[in-house]
Amino acid sequence: MRGLWFLATLGLAAAEDGLNAWLRYARLPDKIARHALVPSAIVALNTTESSPVYTAGQELQKGISGILGQKLKVSHEINDCPSVVVGTVAAFNESGIAIETPELEEDGFWLSVKNDKVEIVGQNERGALYGAFEYLSMLGQANFTEVAYATNPSAAIRWVNQWDNMDGTIERGYAGLSIFFANNTVLSNMTRVSQYARLLASIRVNGIIINNVNANAILLSDENMAGLARIADAMRPWGVKVGISLNFASPQTFGGLDTFDPLNETVIAWWGNITDKLYAQVPDLAGYLIKANSEGQPGPTTYNRTLSDGANLFARAAKPHGGIVMFRAFVYDYQNLNESNWKDDRANAAVDFFRDLDGKFDDNVIVQVKYGPIDFQVREPASPLFAHLKETASAIEVQIAQEYLGQQCHLVYLPPLWKTVLDFDLRVDGEKSVIGTDILSGKRFNKKGLTGYAGVVNVGQNATWLGTHLSMSNLYAFGRIAWDPTTNEVAVLEDWTRLTFGLDNTVRETITRMSMESWPAYENYTGNLGIQTLTDITGPHYGPNPQSMDNNPWGQWTRADAFSIGMDRTVNNGTGYSGQYPDEVAAMFEEIETTPDDLLLWFHHVPYTHVLKSGKTVIQHFYDAHYAGAETAATFPTQWSKLRGLIDKQRFDETLFRLTYQAGHAIVWRDSINQFYNSLSQIADAHDRVNNHPYRIEAENMTLTNYRVTAVNPFEVASNLHIVQTIGNSTAASAKATLNYPAGVYDLAVAYYDLYEGKASYELFLNDRSLGKWVGDNEDKLGFTLTRGIDGHSATRITFKNIAIKKGDVVRVDTKANGRETAPLDYIAVLPPGVVD
Repeated sequence: MRGLWFLATLGLAAAEDGLNAWLRYARLPDKIARHALVPSAIVALNTTESSPVYTAGQELQKGISGILGQKLKVSHEINDCPSVVVGTVAAFNESGIAIETPELEEDGFWLSVKNDKVEIVGQNERGALYGAFEYLSMLGQANFTEVAYATNPSAAIRWVNQWDNMDGTIERGYAGLSIFFANNTVLSNMTRVSQYARLLASIRVNGIIINNVNANAILLSDENMAGLARIADAMRPWGVKVGISLNFASPQTFGGLDTFDPLNETVIAWWGNITDKLYAQVPDLAGYLIKANSEGQPGPTTYNRTLSDGANLFARAAKPHGGIVMFRAFVYDYQNLNESNWKDDRANAAVDFFRDLDGKFDDNVIVQVKYGPIDFQVREPASPLFAHLKETASAIEVQIAQEYLGQQCHLVYLPPLWKTVLDFDLRVDGEKSVIGTDILSGKRFNKKGLTGYAGVVNVGQNATWLGTHLSMSNLYAFGRIAWDPTTNEVAVLEDWTRLTFGLDNTVRETITRMSMESWPAYENYTGNLGIQTLTDITGPHYGPNPQSMDNNPWGQWTRADAFSIGMDRTVNNGTGYSGQYPDEVAAMFEEIETTPDDLLLWFHHVPYTHVLKSGKTVIQHFYDAHYAGAETAATFPTQWSKLRGLIDKQRFDETLFRLTYQAGHAIVWRDSINQFYNSLSQIADAHDRVNNHPYRIEAENMTLTNYRVTAVNPFEVASNLHIVQTIGNSTAASAKATLNYPAGVYDLAVAYYDLYEGKASYELFLNDRSLGKWVGDNEDKLGFTLTRGIDGHSATRITFKNIAIKKGDVVRVDTKANGRETAPLDYIAVLPPGVVD
């Protein structure tokens, strides 16, 4: 009997820390495993241990043993017994095995499963390894069907970018320190590097940039070049090529030259010598990634040279070695943009810088374009630059690291966001020009072979890789979608869930439902209608701070005032950005009537009272959406709690903690944004929710001992605009209040602020009976960018559920400050069943 098996229950697994991610190879129950018809041996048609085909044989042995409990031997020559045979087309032919496969492109593979015969045929060795992982994925999901199909990648470049610094920190990393670097050198232990390469190979990622785009030239030292060779050696068996980011000014800052002019012969020779040395250490080095003339990074415009002059400098050095150059289009002026100039617009920058350079880049240069014109926002229109690079290869840059999207402390499943761009039809010259299937495939402009995908991942030493178990669905899906952009985001999520958490239907349905709800919810409670993620753009990019968007030259403006909001990006009256799109798309975005509401404030400046297609005003939509988003996030801990006993305790508890944190922080977001725009517009919420909290006891209204009342900055991150904090940095303090609620069972939520330079202690009492203790130690449990301030980043809540209270009961919080953490309290909420607050 064959088929795809789904079970109601599969029993409990041992505790897991997430290190194996979706490659757990968890044992299937015997009643399922006995239906699997697997050959009795494995033949890997390569004997070289660094070969991906050899690796495929070892991986098949490991996977089949784990999933089915069958111990298969691996050999390297064809024999008469039923076998799983894995190798390249050439190796199959040389072994005398007659195969007929459709045409395979680079990295493509053929998988045939028939009776007790399995053939895994790769166009190259990477393809054979990918086919082995595909077969194991089927087994791991109890899919024992007979298949015979070929699959080829949509694009040749499927890379990840790490923003690891040489000192071991990771820019926009939320899962600990680097697995590659420490103390300005390459680490000696390559265990995690090899494990990472295995994960990447399993999702068909074929390249990695290992260091930060804000590069440190010390990577080019002889010692570190030798370290790069160790990294490449660890990743090579998995078919993952290593590349590096370069600092444009290295000839001067590291090489001792008096210039880094890309047309200077001495500079050209210097880079040629460096490149030769790198390829001597790593002969299959993938190439270079360059960030130039962006956010303070040096580049060719310093010498009045063009960006193509800069890119071609590296391309010509790398080309004799087969290397390519990924040149980032993230170039803009962050110092001189002036919000008072109605025509200034950061969104225009990429097209303005690159439009006239199309066709001037060498043929081994790929322009790496962020999916939207600003910076990984919760929603952006597709970058129009893709329509202008007709003679230049391009790749899309997406971010798996949730820099602006909750920093892995909020569940946000990203593929639905990516698909809004990948599925967008730019209609270049009036013809079908879908970004994923037409442009990034290279078909639309005949660039096949040098297009693709770059995903900013930023894994760290945390056992979960990204800091949290559920965020790994984004990495898994990135690889699958880069291979085939038509991949359904729900189907790939369900595959990941079965491989990561098992085959239980309730687990799969719950994680799928939560994940698919997560991005719309996050957009709702942060920034909707195309206004961008209303976070602190001059700081951590994490918590709410809408006023930071404006009145600075960073160019992520909302242009909000007391009467209106949004960027006018029309040609007729605004910055002209809409005119950067091909005619059909430009016409749609030029007019309010044809602009989708979810991008209205991206393209148009309108009064708060403007009526949307839904019939709501802009400001009422803001209020309602922020409440709706927080209400959705509030369901996540409840939904997850129903999986208790269906998932191992370690991963269950770790995930429940983060989802509970998210539910509280979503309320911080909701209240902060609504309070800010209510204050700015002076327009009331039609439902009388904003700034009206009947279930809260504000800390400043409680009876205080050794506490003082203070305001906060930004003002909107405190309920009723005030908080209390201790009078000293080691003071014991308390806040108490008499409850005036009908007798019943309630949840008690304490809102406080958890800073990172101190660990204040707290204890909640009801009538002198302790309900629980806690410490302000989120800095040890969560990976978001930490702050010293009492602000929207440090704001958090803890909830004690099902507490019986009656009118006249006294609630009290006893605290003790520690260091900079002065035990700051905002309020206590007394919540009846079902009330989110």
